[in-house]
Amino acid sequence: MSCISAAYLCNTITFSTLTKELAMTKPFIQDLVNDMTLDEKLAQLTQLGPYYWGLDDTVDLTGPFKELNIEPQVIKSIGSVLNGIGARNVIELQTRHLESSRLKIPLIFMADVIHGYRTILPIPLAIGCSFDLDACEQFAEVAARESAAAGIHLTFSPMTDLVRDPRWGRVMETSGEDPYLNARVTESMVRGYQGKDLKEPGRIAACVKHFAGYGAPEGGREYNTVDMSTGVLREFYLPAYKAAVDAGVAMVMAAFNTIDRIPSSGNSKLLRGILREEWGFDGVTIADFNSVNELVPHGAAQDGREAALKSLVAGLDIEMMSTHYLNHAASLVQEGLLDLRLIDEAVTRVLELKDALGLFDNPFKDADPVADEADKPSPEHLQAAREMGARSIVLLKNEGGVLPLKRGMKIGLAGPFATSINVLGGWAGTEKDPAVSLYTGITGKIPAADLLTAMTGELGSMLEGVFDVEDASEAAYEQLKDCDVILAAVGENQQDTGEGGSKASLRLSANQEKLIHRLKATGKPVVTIVFSGRPLELAPVLESSDALVQAWFLGTESGNSIADVLFGDYNPSGRLSMSFPYSVGQIPVYYNAYQTGRPYDPQYPNVRYVTRYLDIPNDPLFCFGYGLSYSAFAYSGFTVETAADGKVLASIQVENTSEVTGKETVQLYIRDVTASVVRPGKELKGFKQITLAPHEKQTVSFEITRDMLMFYGQDDQLVFEPGDFDIMLGANSGDHSMQRIWIG
Repeated sequence: MSCISAAYLCNTITFSTLTKELAMTKPFIQDLVNDMTLDEKLAQLTQLGPYYWGLDDTVDLTGPFKELNIEPQVIKSIGSVLNGIGARNVIELQTRHLESSRLKIPLIFMADVIHGYRTILPIPLAIGCSFDLDACEQFAEVAARESAAAGIHLTFSPMTDLVRDPRWGRVMETSGEDPYLNARVTESMVRGYQGKDLKEPGRIAACVKHFAGYGAPEGGREYNTVDMSTGVLREFYLPAYKAAVDAGVAMVMAAFNTIDRIPSSGNSKLLRGILREEWGFDGVTIADFNSVNELVPHGAAQDGREAALKSLVAGLDIEMMSTHYLNHAASLVQEGLLDLRLIDEAVTRVLELKDALGLFDNPFKDADPVADEADKPSPEHLQAAREMGARSIVLLKNEGGVLPLKRGMKIGLAGPFATSINVLGGWAGTEKDPAVSLYTGITGKIPAADLLTAMTGELGSMLEGVFDVEDASEAAYEQLKDCDVILAAVGENQQDTGEGGSKASLRLSANQEKLIHRLKATGKPVVTIVFSGRPLELAPVLESSDALVQAWFLGTESGNSIADVLFGDYNPSGRLSMSFPYSVGQIPVYYNAYQTGRPYDPQYPNVRYVTRYLDIPNDPLFCFGYGLSYSAFAYSGFTVETAADGKVLASIQVENTSEVTGKETVQLYIRDVTASVVRPGKELKGFKQITLAPHEKQTVSFEITRDMLMFYGQDDQLVFEPGDFDIMLGANSGDHSMQRIWIG
């Protein structure tokens, strides 16, 4: 095998910097490690799917075992199971395992619970738009309780990858484009999943993913190259992972992509240097699906043997769904190429996680077949999902106060999502329970006789070769032209979002756009409701939409949540956590871009030699932080003051000038005017949500601290540099008051 020598290990890691001395762990875990054979240790560092345990006696496992080049007896020592869910299955599998295991080390069951297990909650991008950190924590609590009852011990969530390109399908799994918001959402979700003690009933361990920079694939194409400067990585992409570590997250998943040309699963600087030595993470690291093996097609390893060596040396504890550790690590140790202490360190961390979950005392933890197999989710969870959904909806346009709808109106409803129950969103848990359709949600508010439907044929998936709906726009025009208001329920198929759901075009399909324009020709108000897992290109339908509602995919209670907003039973309060492009040609478009040497000034639109497009604006159609309400808020009295003790306080008064009680999200942005490295035009540094009664006023204040003003300098270290700072307070990243102040 080329490129491997004993010097490779010595040059990569020094054992004086290992994250945890084995002597510091509990004696019984130390005894287990000492008693394990090398093969048993390597099995503990391997994760396989549940079918390898032969729960289904009709399945011949000869082929799968041969494909992975492992012997069947290895299964007796495997450490964890991927997506082995269902309380009865977990109990049976765990029982079989413990009966056959020499050392009786329990399995840990891990699964992709992305936005709910039984009660499907809004997609993470939607819950990020709530800007409601209590809702984010509750989101994880609900998912944890149901997952725990199903026998799951750990979820591969939160996904905290920062995203700037909505062509990438997995934007639905993140909370948006801003590092500050992502960090706050991430730590809230970690708390919601894990609580204060993983042994508590209804708590599961969290795994933050994908470390690192996975949300920046070139062209928005899944699994594509990620290439960025160290400064961009640290300024934008790493803060949310760091927030998860600071919140005590139990596990970190390495990403598929490269960082500085090295695949994350074999990246020692990333996994040992930043994660463990710099941040002090002492939990477990895990590969993504088959990503150790993918070092080979990356060209970073000649074969599985070299991939195993590089990943173990880099600090990757668990190999998921490939078996290079099992097949090669023992010979690497015997040949002196791999130090046994690295394996012992990894095994110790895995056993410590099992101990933290209480699995040595109760290997079944909270697995409860009765609760898991209940006919319906609990009413409390359904109500929580309904409220979370309403908080996640973003009102983008409301010309002439078309919304909220009034009872007694004759309402038309058209489009592929009018009656569809396929609105749970990708990665939707068990999908045991259908979503509430928009039609059902609305008829829960008004008599069915007051709601007319047309052109309700559903939109198929691009993965199945379906790119549009059947055109029935002319019939819809005739059927709905006498209604008082018409709702157009449009969007993208939920299967075309999530992993492997990259798109080059973000426009609505041609017949959906045609439907909206034809409905507008009735002369009646048109409310466009968009179901999607990403920002879409909505400029082509904006003029034909009197109101525009970004409904996302909201899960089980989708129709009820949307109806609550449409009829004003919930006053919309969502704010965009990701910018909506004016055109796909702008992408990536995001609010916190670095300043350039030739900035565009809209006061001089005909200047050529500045950073601009000739055919479209530079700005997005809808900016980060944007969202409307049925209330109206006025900002005044903006001040930035320095107290005698040196504290800087920014304050602004917000007044509800309407007759409707509403929630406003006051946002703080800061720009470092001059620094040793180029800084963003503005950065979110804080936000506060306030609820104001009609004509109520409230002063909202933020303390400006030095921590807010620090950045990574030329030497890759956090620094604070005294100077001028622009302090901005307002409703969103494009609408705020600004004052410049010197801070030393």
